Formats: sequence, structure tokens, C-alpha cells
Amino acid sequence: MPTIDLATSSLRELNRTLHACKDGSSETAFEVLNPRGQHAVAVGIDAPLSIDVHGSVGYYCGGMNKRAHITVRGSAGPGVAENMMSGTVSVRGDASQYAGATGRGGLLVIDGNAASRCGISMKGINIVVRGNIGHMSAFMAQSGNLVVLGDAGEALGDSIYEARLFVRGGVASLGADCIEKDMRPEHHETLARLLVEAGVTGVATREFRRYGSARRLYTFNIDNADAY
Repeated sequence: MPTIDLATSSLRELNRTLHACKDGSSETAFEVLNPRGQHAVAVGIDAPLSIDVHGSVGYYCGGMNKRAHITVRGSAGPGVAENMMSGTVSVRGDASQYAGATGRGGLLVIDGNAASRCGISMKGINIVVRGNIGHMSAFMAQSGNLVVLGDAGEALGDSIYEARLFVRGGVASLGADCIEKDMRPEHHETLARLLVEAGVTGVATREFRRYGSARRLYTFNIDNADAY
């Protein structure tokens, strides 16, 4: 397993090495040492790599990830896994604001807490947070699933579209057009699968409540289709 030490190698060298890996590359697993809060660690990866980062990172770690499996053994700054397409990003500590923003696919797991705007404008990503999330999380969330084992801050799901929010703890307040919804069998199945994928055990899906869009803010109404 190649080891890249950011105490002696540059961030540009790290990302250049990771970007050079394509399907069929002989090297598929990397260790990254001494990230020391540097920004944009392991961004834009498009290969089935395993990347183990030993330490905390700055903003945008794992951004635009596609197919790689990235583990951060520390905390992450703003925008971790932003615009992720597929693969997984796992943060063993806490995550700063807008974790998983605009993500289109893949799985983001945060073992600690996530700050404000977690999952903002998510477009298909699945996010599992073992701790709490801050205010305005899932703002304008379009699709995908946000699972929170702890509490959610104020204005959860403000202006939400069709993303599904599952919260085990308390919710400080709901944002505009976000309401509590029934947990139907298909939602229990989806939630159970996500908990397994995130490595969460000993938690029953019946302990969660589901939130989503009341669909009162939509500008399109099928009854008025002829007018468009």
C-alpha cells in the first residue's frame, strides 16, 4: 500500500497521484499521513480506490468523489464530500458546515456531529450522521436520504423538495414547507439498509421520525399544465 506523507509531499503531488489511477491500475489502496488540516485532500477521484487519511482535513475533502472509498480518521472542514457522485466518504470525527452539499450519489458517513447546512441542496446522496446536525440542514434538498441519529437544529428541511429526512432525536424546528410524515414499510426498508451500510448496529428504525416536503411551495401544478 503506497503511503503519501503530506509533511514531505505536496498536496498537488497527492492529488496528481490519485488522479493518475484508472481502472485496472496496480495500486488501489493509499494511506495519507499528516494532512494537518490541508484543504482539497483527495478531490475529484474517478477510480475504485481506497484512501485512508490519518488526521483531520480542511475544506472540500473528497469533493466530486466518484467511486473511491475515502476514510478520514479525524474531523473534516466545510464541504466534505461536496458534489459527490458515487463511492463513500467516512469521517470518524466531526464535520463542519455544508457536509455533502449538492451531492448526487454515494454515501457520506459522519461518526460525530455535523454543523449547519448539512446536506444542503442534496441531489441523490445518502448521508448518515451518528451525532447531531446544525441549523438549516437539508435546505432545498432535492433527492436522497439524510439520516440523523442525534438531534437536528432549527429550520430543518427548509424549502425541501423530495429528499427524505430520518431523525432519531429531537428537531428544534422545521423549515418552510417541511412536515413530519408517516413511516411506511418502504421507508423502514430504506432506513434499515442505510444503517447497515453505515455500520450502525443496535438501532431500530421505529425509533426514527420521517420528514419531507408538504409540496406547497412547488411552482408547477399538474392541474395547470395547459397554461405552461
